[in-house]
Amino acid sequence: MSLAAVTLKPGKDQSLRRLHPWVFSGAIGRMQGEVVEGEVVQVFAHNGELLGVGHYAPGSIAVRMLSFGPEAQQPDAAFWQARIRNAYQLRQGLGLTGTGTTNVYRLTHAEGDGLPGLIIDVYGDTAVVQAHSAGMYKARPLIAEALQTVIPGLRAIYDKSAETVPAKAAPGAQNGYLFGQSSGQEHVVQENGHPFAVDWETGQKTGFFIDQRDNRSLLARYAPGRRVLNTFCYTGGFSSYALQAGAELVHSVDSSKRAIELTERNAALTGLASKHAAYAEDVFSFMKNSQEQYDLIVLDPPAFAKHLSARHNALMGYKRLNAAGIRQIAPGGLLFTFSCSQVVSAELFEGAVLAAAIEAGRPARILHRLTQPADHPVSLFHPEGEYLKGLVLAVE
Repeated sequence: MSLAAVTLKPGKDQSLRRLHPWVFSGAIGRMQGEVVEGEVVQVFAHNGELLGVGHYAPGSIAVRMLSFGPEAQQPDAAFWQARIRNAYQLRQGLGLTGTGTTNVYRLTHAEGDGLPGLIIDVYGDTAVVQAHSAGMYKARPLIAEALQTVIPGLRAIYDKSAETVPAKAAPGAQNGYLFGQSSGQEHVVQENGHPFAVDWETGQKTGFFIDQRDNRSLLARYAPGRRVLNTFCYTGGFSSYALQAGAELVHSVDSSKRAIELTERNAALTGLASKHAAYAEDVFSFMKNSQEQYDLIVLDPPAFAKHLSARHNALMGYKRLNAAGIRQIAPGGLLFTFSCSQVVSAELFEGAVLAAAIEAGRPARILHRLTQPADHPVSLFHPEGEYLKGLVLAVE
């Protein structure tokens, strides 16, 4: 079957020649054949040279490239196995597979692993798949087949795409198992020896915020003897690390009652729940009304901006949040503050935190600049894949 074709305008092929994986709609000169959302199309330069193939979608990002060069063809089972095997071998090299202390990691990080629009997280013997594009959604059978071939001991594959695939491309999409089934028991995974109950079926994202693993380990170095406040705690990852590191007390805050239930369960798994209290409250209200002065505060909010149009308001939000945190913290305390908004650069985020410190009138020093871990790789050709940024501040 011949593929539909997308031909670029003159001079619009340079980004693809630099292996950037996105074709923007404004770069397209003409389309030939039946161009359908989610289907693979060939992409040609204005002079007729084949630049590669990718998934087509209406919208600003019109094609997400899967392969580059004149030999690129429709992805088959061998393609998916090769890409997923490459991703798995990288995680093996990072020491994340087959260890006794960690069995939760990100297997594919979209463009960072040459698979735009595809997230796969591994929780023990279960892989959780999230398709963020119609093309990846349609490819799920081949993806599931490749996962079973590549990952030893895999017992289940859960599709969590209903919330992420474009609604018009997959009306009525439902989450469910592509392979295997639920064990019917609580799912407990290990991260650096820390136990966590994970709910990938109904929890946020794929069930756990894997991208903070390294930063949780760093917090554990500073937590002993400190009073810790973990805001936007979700399932309490930072809280569990702080408890097991010897924190004097840990308070966890999230507006979601379900998140607080999971946080309390994970605190119980540490055996140190007596030092922990969780609050299902708005974070700003909690900090405004709290009489406690904390020695260590974590500010890890959800993305304040998912599009460029919201960036200014997001920066104002980060300023407001960090000013509240800096006011709340005890002299000599440490602030772990994060942004996961891809459209907010590290420089802009740091500027918002600087403005917050000025507003709060507290001197602060940067001890660490933080980012996402190695199983969330960023393609050198796609810097947009770097989304998580953080600072550790010593506040006087």
